[in-house]
Amino acid sequence: MAAAWHSFRGAQSRREFVRQASLAYWSAAGALGSGLFVPSLGMGQEGSGPVDCGPPPRARPQSRTGGESFPPLPLPATPLRRTEKKRPPAPPSLIGKMALGPIRYVRRGDSRVQYRDWMTDPSDLDSLLSWTNQKLGIHYGKAEADFEHFSFDPRELPALLFAGHNSFAISEDIRSRLARYILDGGMIIGDACCGWKDFDTSFRAAMAAILPDRPLRKLTPDDPVFSSYYKLGAFRYQKADGSRYEGEPCLEGISIGCRTAVVYSPADLTCGWDGHDHPRGLRVVIDQARQIGANYVTYLLGSYQLGRFLSSTKVYHEADAPSRDDFVFAQVVHDGDWDPDPSAVHNLLKHVRENSTLTIKFKKVSVRPADPKAMGYPLLYMTGHHDFRWTEADIAGLRHYFGAGGMMLADACCGRLAFHLAFQREIARVFPEHRLEPLPPDHPLYHAHYDIRKVEYTPRVAEDFGAINTPGLSGISLDGRLAVVYSRFDLGNGWEQFPHPYAYGYRDQDALAIGTNVIVTAVTH
Repeated sequence: MAAAWHSFRGAQSRREFVRQASLAYWSAAGALGSGLFVPSLGMGQEGSGPVDCGPPPRARPQSRTGGESFPPLPLPATPLRRTEKKRPPAPPSLIGKMALGPIRYVRRGDSRVQYRDWMTDPSDLDSLLSWTNQKLGIHYGKAEADFEHFSFDPRELPALLFAGHNSFAISEDIRSRLARYILDGGMIIGDACCGWKDFDTSFRAAMAAILPDRPLRKLTPDDPVFSSYYKLGAFRYQKADGSRYEGEPCLEGISIGCRTAVVYSPADLTCGWDGHDHPRGLRVVIDQARQIGANYVTYLLGSYQLGRFLSSTKVYHEADAPSRDDFVFAQVVHDGDWDPDPSAVHNLLKHVRENSTLTIKFKKVSVRPADPKAMGYPLLYMTGHHDFRWTEADIAGLRHYFGAGGMMLADACCGRLAFHLAFQREIARVFPEHRLEPLPPDHPLYHAHYDIRKVEYTPRVAEDFGAINTPGLSGISLDGRLAVVYSRFDLGNGWEQFPHPYAYGYRDQDALAIGTNVIVTAVTH
């Protein structure tokens, strides 16, 4: 299985992308501030984890600045020069480490000191950001956060790190505020320090309670977290006995729209960020842990503005109006993330209304393939990132729909491979005697309204698929009538007309032109 992952390589040209993403992040977010938050008592259970993983962070460098001082009275007197300690300005905070776990007490020498689980590796973020600042040519720092004093505003801290060994619990009120933080564009990074099981169980339970309708999923090889800076392939792990092995990446995540908003590693990364290991637990080796951390930082910077954009959705102001003979957009519900681009359809309908003679209703409905109401719509649209499966009732409903003259448009959101493979498999169940075939350049679809001969793709398409400039749609025709139109590359991101830095798709205007031609074809044929 690990062979399915391509080997990682550093991409030096990505430094410029990171620099531009950092500038764009600042223009949108403004100054984040760098103050520390005072930890407060938390809820949790006494655990079995270690109390110390690494040394405390090194003190910040100090410089001395010249000043003036005066000798004791009497005056007048000539001022004497002196020097005083002065700390350089702290860098803006990008990630906050969240205080987790109850207060415990441990003996260190003759002293009884206060300890909490999140403090076992106190310099993990300092070490990671110091390393990534040097590698990526940026300048960011970390903060310490706690639930009592945090604002839950991603403009203040775009990401929160949950790390530790022991069990922890979060109150219902905090869960609600964390859910709002994520939906507003914030990111949560989870890490089971030393691969500790108690923390793993608690983190999974917390995410299930915070986002109950969005389970943690294993990240697929084409998730941008694996390629935002370094091209990562198989991971190298180290076990408690010091032995190492290579295996599939362990990262899991939760998506909000086209953004991975929660990323979690059940194998230790934070000790690797700090450059140390221990004879316990399961961890990713140091060099690769730092590369993963650099990808986290790069992805966070690149997707911050998208997260803020996705936190608001367009209103379909004619949603409750009678449809009569107007075109109404119907989107297929499935068991994956079926609506990742909440503003896409609205923008497409606006474009079609303003650039064609069709009577378009600003209205979107959601239907399942087995729902008889699907028969009332000339076009069904379907998208997503992940694998999905149609039920037998769905298959029967779609056969009936297509047999009655209906048409479907589907695209792999962000160009994700999992949805691409799933759609090919499931549409073959509907039409076992037909295959998706490339639409030739002279196909009527490409000339139904706009004359589409050449198109532009997003930069990642050129990076991984080469220089292509012709539309790559495929389809299935029944008795000479086009029934299914499928795009391997994303259309919905282009309809949204907002940058999706990690998407494989069409540029905005070409995506809108293709969508318009499909709607015109569905209505007029």
